[in-house]
Amino acid sequence: MPHSASACSIRPATAADVSAIRAVASVAFPATYGAILTAAQMDYMMAWMYAPQSVAAQMTDDGHRFFLAEDAGGRPIGYVSVGPAEGADCELHKLYVLPAWQGRGVGSALFATALQWARQEATGATRLVLHVNRHNAAQRFYRRMGMVIERSGDFDIGHGFFMNDYIMVRPLHDDGPTPERTTHSQNHC
Repeated sequence: MPHSASACSIRPATAADVSAIRAVASVAFPATYGAILTAAQMDYMMAWMYAPQSVAAQMTDDGHRFFLAEDAGGRPIGYVSVGPAEGADCELHKLYVLPAWQGRGVGSALFATALQWARQEATGATRLVLHVNRHNAAQRFYRRMGMVIERSGDFDIGHGFFMNDYIMVRPLHDDGPTPERTTHSQNHC
């Protein structure tokens, strides 16, 4: 399922890519949440989700499938994580792109890769589900990708912190908007 273009390529990530994923997260996560979350919550979430052992466990124990976007020089510029969820759902766990690469189609290509994986590999799944912070501007991006808000929820993540999210969904097999039908093809970043 790798996708490539002259500007970047997307490939399945392996355990050898944990540090690359963490490097992108260390820039993209604070850029995304700096005005939304407290510094203490961001630090807690980074340690919880992006400690090397946490990323490795997500890949092996939790069944998350990571894909890494790299620029033409092989430097990591974004990633997506997708995996099975409860019932007939597949979950888009994470999608982050370095700020300098946003607006260039990298996010659309990563979303298309996750959608393709879900359609082919998530046996029995009928929907793609995503939790997105209610104040995260990325909601507009996900709407363009065909996702709709199903509900909202406040999720206790420990240490007195909550994720205040919208739960967005889209059918895996429909004729609605897809990254392939937007201005950016899944093969171009």
